[in-house]
Amino acid sequence: MANFSKSNVPQFSVEVYQNEFLPEGGREVNAIVTVASTGGGTLGGTPFGTASASPSYIPGRPPTAAVVIMVDCSGSMEYPPTKMRNARDATAAAIDTLRDGVAFAVVSGTHIAREVYPGNGRLATADSQTRTQAKEALRKLSAGGGTAIGTWLRLADRLLASADVPIRHGILLTDGRNEHESPEDLRSALDACAGRFTCDARGVGTDWEVKEVTSISSALLGTADIVADPANLAADFTQMMENAMGKEVADVSLRLWTPVGVEIKFVKQVAPTVEELTDRRTEAGPRAGDYPTGSWGDESRDYHVCVQVPQANVGQEMLAARVSLIVPDREGGTPQLLSQGLVRAVWTDDMAASTSINPQVAHYTGQAELAQVIQQGLDARKSGDVDGATAKLGRAVQLAAASGNAGTAKLLAKVVDVVDEATGTVRLKAKVAEADEMTLETRSTKTVRVKK
Repeated sequence: MANFSKSNVPQFSVEVYQNEFLPEGGREVNAIVTVASTGGGTLGGTPFGTASASPSYIPGRPPTAAVVIMVDCSGSMEYPPTKMRNARDATAAAIDTLRDGVAFAVVSGTHIAREVYPGNGRLATADSQTRTQAKEALRKLSAGGGTAIGTWLRLADRLLASADVPIRHGILLTDGRNEHESPEDLRSALDACAGRFTCDARGVGTDWEVKEVTSISSALLGTADIVADPANLAADFTQMMENAMGKEVADVSLRLWTPVGVEIKFVKQVAPTVEELTDRRTEAGPRAGDYPTGSWGDESRDYHVCVQVPQANVGQEMLAARVSLIVPDREGGTPQLLSQGLVRAVWTDDMAASTSINPQVAHYTGQAELAQVIQQGLDARKSGDVDGATAKLGRAVQLAAASGNAGTAKLLAKVVDVVDEATGTVRLKAKVAEADEMTLETRSTKTVRVKK
């Protein structure tokens, strides 16, 4: 493990968990890389805590972060009538949570995107006056029109790009399917926005499409969740904004360098959620590539790195990969190295050593399979494949129990009757509440850490 820190960023650390021993001829090397960020102090000379905890905040100083809240105002938000009111209340709660000095805007989303506050392509700077003005402007929010989420994201991108800040974040609420633009249009918008800002997405009620909402959070390195009861929106929005206000370093990348002859099989985040990163690589010099991880506050995440090394004889060893955390220099200079760890390969004829599976690797391999079989099981259930759904969801119950993932086990129990969790024997429930099925699908990628 190596640590590197400067006064203007939190301290990052990298720890590598692996069994570096391979049998003669063995080629696959797996490692879990735990990245932790702790003790954030300042960013760019400006404290990055709450306004009340930041006495050195000076009105008029350039903002350190920017947030755009996108609120679905399509016609379906009118039913029931309380839904629109709950959305306004939730947005007001999020605005109240903004730290002084943060740049922000509110966008109304239908088949077009419209600026609600402050307007004219600008961002407001949060203080007591602008928060009050923004909450008054929320009275203009009314339901009517269609849904074209790509247009909301593009407007948010234009607004966020107008601020010279390190942290750019979006919060998006929708209650329906993206029916007024093609899937290609949404994908094009996500591709255009990826790497420019992060975004948390929420689906309210049960009339939205899970894969649409999760695709937004996945592409923009945010979170996704369901708020089945609109009355719970305010609490959820407050928590989302508090999390956003806790971010201190943006655009952190996991840089993977590999020697000649080493092939990268995959790179994925495995905690707190499963997120595939392999195809998001951007080249970063000879035999090196960067994988985006988004913005960081005080937190810890785990990544699974799998590489294929050349064949070697017993007694040989090699560096299989070097994992570095990199943050770009905002002035365009050399990127800053935050922390670093090494993945090794050692060939041995000790059968016990070479066949032992590292507990971290074993655990997260199971968690990744858990997310996959839940999705496969729900897809099979929707298509009427009872046997396939039963087998996949039974395997999910087995994996959730074995890994101690009690949250997922509880959600699964609302979709299947568990006969024997150890063997994964289940029966599909005849009737399942739509909200329960959507909650399981939305949260299927959430993982738990290795049991101590």
